[in-house]
Parts: sequence; structure tokens; C-alpha cells
Amino acid sequence: MRNRITLLTFCLLLIIQHSGFAKDNLETHPFSVIDLVTMKRISDPQISPDNERIVFVLRTTDMEANRGRTDLWMVNGNGKNLQQLTTNLAGDFSPRWSPSGDAVYFLSTRSGSSQIWKLHMNGGEPMQVTDYPLGVSNLVVSPDGKHLAFTIDVFTDCETIQCTKDKLEEIASRKATGVLYDKLFIRHWDTWKDGRRSHIFVISAEGGKAVDVMKGIDADSPSKPFGGPEEITFTPDGKGIIFTARVAGKEEAWSTDFDLYHVPIDGSRPAQCLTEENQAWDTNPVFSPDGKTLAYLVMEKPGYESDRFRIMLKEWPSGKLRNLTENWDRSPSTIFWSPDSKTIFAVAENLAQGTLFSITLESGAVGIVVNDGHVRSPASAGKRIVYGLDNLKSPVDLYSVKPNGKDIRKLTDINADKLENIDMGDFEQFSFPGWNDEKVYGYVVKPANFNAEKEYPVAFLIHGG
Repeated sequence: MRNRITLLTFCLLLIIQHSGFAKDNLETHPFSVIDLVTMKRISDPQISPDNERIVFVLRTTDMEANRGRTDLWMVNGNGKNLQQLTTNLAGDFSPRWSPSGDAVYFLSTRSGSSQIWKLHMNGGEPMQVTDYPLGVSNLVVSPDGKHLAFTIDVFTDCETIQCTKDKLEEIASRKATGVLYDKLFIRHWDTWKDGRRSHIFVISAEGGKAVDVMKGIDADSPSKPFGGPEEITFTPDGKGIIFTARVAGKEEAWSTDFDLYHVPIDGSRPAQCLTEENQAWDTNPVFSPDGKTLAYLVMEKPGYESDRFRIMLKEWPSGKLRNLTENWDRSPSTIFWSPDSKTIFAVAENLAQGTLFSITLESGAVGIVVNDGHVRSPASAGKRIVYGLDNLKSPVDLYSVKPNGKDIRKLTDINADKLENIDMGDFEQFSFPGWNDEKVYGYVVKPANFNAEKEYPVAFLIHGG
């Protein structure tokens, strides 16, 4: 698939008329836009340090209030004891376990802006950890549990978070609303740039003064608009931060030169670029459990954002490099380690699936762990892997599997009551010759209650890249 244009063609056969019928004595209906909007959505599963529990975010939709809400839920690693942890009407999200497993840190808007809260597992109400004048994002907990990292959008010439707050209020109070831009970007997708940058801050886990470890850097971390906490990690000893940033000045809008930087958590010295030699993309740093190797994703062609990602290994802290997947014709988007630091698992697009692969460090051999559907947010959980999975007939549920791909177990069935009343059409993959006789893969989705003797209208969804 290297240097190949992949064209995914979805042939959608639509039902024009509603046709309910009895199914196991229930009145059912074809899948509708209301069903789509009101499905419960699982995201961001986090494995407890003892590998016995999974905390995750569940989004539900309140149609009458015309809003969604997010709460924290938890389920045991065997799929039992599903329970709701938070019930506040505000948004609760981004859960992260303390290394001891006795508490979960999370972000919540219950105080009026997004701040860090802490929920003890032995009971009681959540406690607020931070109370800054601006909202925080992208929560990361250090390996020793002594520090927390997060991001705030700040003006780079401000010495304090309050300074940014004051400048925003001053701008809002002006009678003139015009904005002068002297460089790109002007906006990312539908979000206008206002001069602020997403900077990483570090505090004690007990709260207190925040240190801007990116002080003075005219760049965002995580990258905008799609980057997240996967672009930030603590070093194994908890004394440093590795983060992704694009420091490109006025060339930022057409540069793909994202780099990894290393900075002490106390901000005592400027961030050091670790990937200066590569003029293309470097991102998603993940340390091995034994602390000896830093894995991250790398592109090779400067300025070409559709280049294939490779998995690079960097001995820590010596810096010796090894390209683990140069000969693998897939582009991973998510990577994580096995507990013994001998295997890297990766999610990559694979014939219109989001497949979970394993790559052995010693030989570079690639194997398939989970192939059917789209794997989301996978993570090692002792002798198993926990992941979210969805397909064209089901939203995300949590599953677990052995690292060799055997013994798949479904841990949640969060929309069982809704799916019981919905008829969905079957789907199947097919292929056909495309440009230059390249094989193109697509899906045909049949209408609910499909009758092969009837003719149906056809809709095509074509996406190229």
C-alpha cells in the first residue's frame, strides 16, 4: 500500500419507506437519525494499575434539554459490576488512575470551567484539585503519582495564567471587534485563532502553583486541531516531560515538522529538541514499561502530511535509533507496549478496518490481533488487551482479548436496549479495479429487511486520500 492512493467507496442502499415488523415480539424500526444521535457513546477507557477495573467516559443525549452529558463509569476487567461513578449534570471526562489505584483524577466543568478533580475509590464525593482562571485540558499523571500535567491556552508573553485571563477580558471589552493577523494560521477548521497557544503546565498532585514548561515557546502542544494527551508523556523517572510541538514560525501553516521535546517538570531549563534531524513529523511518544526505550511515530517526507507513519525506537536516555517498521506497508495511528517491553501493539487502517496489530521488537514480525471492525483506545491489561470496538452495525463497546488474538470477550453491551428495537442492514466488503488497476475496497450496506427480489435506490459515498 506504500505510495498508493486508497479509495474507500461506500455504497449505501437506502430505505425510503418505514416498515416496522415483529422481531422477537418487539416492534422494531429501521435505524434512524434519532437513533444515531441518542446512542450512548463509550470513550477513553483507562485500565487500573492492578488490571482489574476499567474506568471510561459515557456520553448520553438529553433530547428534551437539547444537550449531551458525559459521566464516568466503571466495569471490572471480566465485564461484571458495571457502575456509574459520577452523576453531576456538568461534564465529567478524561479519567486517569493514580498509580496506586486508590483514586481517579478527571476533568470536570462542575465548577464553571474545566478543572482537575479527584475521586477516591473508597467512596465519598470528588474533590477539586485545581481552580485556575482558565479551563484546563489533556490531563496526564506522572508514573510516581507525584505530579500532574495538563494544558491551558495562554498568551506566550504572559507570566501568569491570570495575565491571559485579564488580556481576554480587556479584548472583550473593546468597542472595536476587528482582528489583525500578521501570520497564518488564521483559524483551524471552524475555530478562529486568538493569539493564544496551548502550553503544558505541571503541578504537584496535591495542587498548587503551575509551572509552564513551554514558557516562551510559540507553538501548541498538543498539536491543533486534532492532537490530544497521546502527544504528552512523563519520563520514566517522573522528572521530565516529552511532548510534541511544531516550532516553525511563519512557516507553520505549510510545515509538517513536528518534533519531540524534553523538558524538566520544574521548567529549570528550556525544552530540548530530541528529533531535530528529522524535518518531517515526530509524535505520540510512549515509554516502554521497563523505561529503557522511547517509541514514537515518524514520517520521512517533509511537507507531506499524508506520508506513512513508521514506529521509531529510541534507546533511553542514550538516544540510539531504530526504525522498527520501515518495511511494513501500514501507517499506525496508536501504539502501546506489552507489559514485558518485548512487543509493540499498533492500530492502523487495514482494508477499511481499524486493525490491531502486534510487532515483535526482536524480529520486527507483524501479526494481527483484532481484524474485524474499528479498534479504539486499546491498552495492555496484564495478560490481556482491553479495547473499544465498533462496526457498521454497532457503536463502541469494550472488549478484551489475549495478545495472540484468541479468546475475545465482550465486556459491555451499553446500547443493548436500544439495539433490540432497531433493524440494521447487513454489510459486506467488496473490491474492484480502480485507477492504474489498483484494487479498491468498499462496502455495500443493505437496507433493513432487505429483499433480494426488490429494486432499491442507491447512494454512493466516495472518499479518497
